[in-house]
Amino acid sequence: MSSGGIDNEAPHYPKVVLVTGACRFLGGYLTARLAQNPLINKVIAVDAVAPSKDLLRRMGRAEFVRADIRNPFIAKVIRNGEVDTVVHAAAASYAPRSGGRATLKEINVMGAMQLFAACQKAPSVRRVILKSTSEVYGSHPHDPVAFTEDSSSRRPPAEGFARDSIDIEGYARGLGRRRPDIAVTILRLANMIGPGMDTALSRYLAGPLVTTMLGHDARLQLLHEQDALGALERATMAGKSGTFNIGADGVIMMSQAVRRSGRVAIPLPNSAVWALYSLRRAGRASDLNRDQMDWLNYGRVMDTTRMRSELGFTPKWTTMEAFDDYVRGRGLTPIIDPKWVRSVESRAVAVAQRWGG
Repeated sequence: MSSGGIDNEAPHYPKVVLVTGACRFLGGYLTARLAQNPLINKVIAVDAVAPSKDLLRRMGRAEFVRADIRNPFIAKVIRNGEVDTVVHAAAASYAPRSGGRATLKEINVMGAMQLFAACQKAPSVRRVILKSTSEVYGSHPHDPVAFTEDSSSRRPPAEGFARDSIDIEGYARGLGRRRPDIAVTILRLANMIGPGMDTALSRYLAGPLVTTMLGHDARLQLLHEQDALGALERATMAGKSGTFNIGADGVIMMSQAVRRSGRVAIPLPNSAVWALYSLRRAGRASDLNRDQMDWLNYGRVMDTTRMRSELGFTPKWTTMEAFDDYVRGRGLTPIIDPKWVRSVESRAVAVAQRWGG
């Protein structure tokens, strides 16, 4: 594993940090990390729901405030707390049980608008870090080898979390234009994986049989959940303005992911895959949307040069290491033993090298 972490030579550290989405996985663990940093005077954790006793204990000295960021009350929290750094990690990728897609969009987009308006009005705010996603690039069979931060999507996402994230990024950039004294950092996180997270890929590989698109083998770039935390922490401390792709080195092909997790792939024609997907959606057997299914079929890879050279962050896990850690951590019961698969792969490579030599 390569080294990563915080560059302690940054000239100006944040003093009062506010984290939204503090009861979610990334927001909760980021709050705990920042609360352990003696360079930060105060950490304010914000969420619309109350944290569990375990999470509250993990947050340590952080002050928890129960607040919905769609409510103007968030402006009072920022102003009274003299917050200088805001980390917006509250955007949700799944609709709440009590509401559908419209409710999710209101929570995500209206929440971001209210939060950034509050930041604009607060003279103390100097940094805003937005947790965004690589899903803004979409997935298409004719995508570039690697998206740079300046790339545009061939087919912009039309729904769900990806569409919300495009809108939220626009509001964040608008804040930066109206308040040029605020360093706005946008982190486009690659699809995350790890033992502690429920993701599109982990749900896709949950069953023993995995339907794949005949003739396609998606190139997947992943990000270990701990590296996602590390990138958010780095951005919080560094205060570097700009947009950064955050992803691990290397890729894993979907066929490899299926084998290494001990699943069995069932290749189907394009039309059959989408028909099955539509049936599962209609029967509520799947909560994956069209954009997520496109990613699972076509993949997506980002160029992360700017992450290393400008943000100064290097992930500890490669894509393959992150995936294998997820398989180990979840204790997946293999249909086909992954050790046997790796053994066959190694022998095949050795034979190929011998014949090539």
